[in-house]
Amino acid sequence: MKTAWLGLRYIWLLMVALAVAAPADAAIWPKAPTLNAKAWVLLDVHSGQMITAHNADEELPPASLTKMMTLYLVFEDIKLGRLDPDERVSVSNKAWKIGGSTMFLDPRMKPKAEELIHGISTYSGNDACIALAEHLAGTEAAFADRMNEKAKQLGMTHSHFVNATGFPVEGHYSSAHDMALLAAALWRDFPDQYKVFSEKSYTFNGRKQYNRNRLLWSMPGVDGVKTGHTKAAGYCLVASMQKEDTRFVSVVFGAKSDRARASLSKSLLKYGFRNFVSLRPAARDLRRKVKLFGGKEDSVWLVPQKPVWVTVPKGYARKLKFELTYPAPLKAPLAKGAVTGEIRAIITGERGGKEQIATIPMVTASAVAEAGWFGRTIDHIKLMLLDSNQ
Repeated sequence: MKTAWLGLRYIWLLMVALAVAAPADAAIWPKAPTLNAKAWVLLDVHSGQMITAHNADEELPPASLTKMMTLYLVFEDIKLGRLDPDERVSVSNKAWKIGGSTMFLDPRMKPKAEELIHGISTYSGNDACIALAEHLAGTEAAFADRMNEKAKQLGMTHSHFVNATGFPVEGHYSSAHDMALLAAALWRDFPDQYKVFSEKSYTFNGRKQYNRNRLLWSMPGVDGVKTGHTKAAGYCLVASMQKEDTRFVSVVFGAKSDRARASLSKSLLKYGFRNFVSLRPAARDLRRKVKLFGGKEDSVWLVPQKPVWVTVPKGYARKLKFELTYPAPLKAPLAKGAVTGEIRAIITGERGGKEQIATIPMVTASAVAEAGWFGRTIDHIKLMLLDSNQ
């Protein structure tokens, strides 16, 4: 009888232990929709957090999403003074004969760079891409080299570009995550030019053509970015939208139809805005004063390496905490801006479960020189005493 009671008690204790060990607050992060597509991502532009993703880093044909990188380099050249928007651009035979989505350019024309920008962003002109690529780099191949260099700089580790248009060719690929990073960079680096992505139509040489991004008509607040389609890629769409201080980018690769890519993108954006909010914590909530040994100062302030945004499920903003970890004991000398530990953004659920949602690198707010011999000796003794008490 006693043995049976001990067995029942053991089973009961085991059930309690499993209940405690299980993710008691699994509902902290709202369940995301599952899409009928090859890959997708929902990214918070401010925080850089991926809210939901599937096959985010799979290398896939990007089709005309490629043109986002083409326009990034065009916008960059304008910003650097290398390209005047009113500059006239020659149209080569290669640009004229490219086919697919075009502005109907021909070699007799000398369009302005600004006109080609509208033609690329609004109705995906392949001819405009080649004309600008050749104008800026001499050849499309040389321009593609620039595209790949910029991709590295932007952290697009699963992308490689062979042309400026997205025409299917071996070795030309990107990923849903990379395209989300690129869309975020376009908005961040070129806020004035970014407005072109919200144009519903554009007229060139008497011919009016319409933007293929259905969300510009069906979802108020959507302000970009780019559609893409080839047989190999399926139907792709990068969409962006902002409400108050929250901005999301959705990316869908390989949807079954034009309508499907719009519908799936809308589902991602609705999921994001219904369930999450972007927060910018106050500096006082993030900075930390930590003990320092062997320096002319006995402490140093650690601050975030860059401005901080955090994406939090709605209803959990007050449950957001920041926990510092750093290599203690910290010793001088220290240079200003040296990466020293990290802050972890953690949400505590109703039943005590915790979920880490972001990691923020911390740096020294000021330089601290090494102390003199006497100061170093005193701190060395303090460290020895600390070690002996542990």
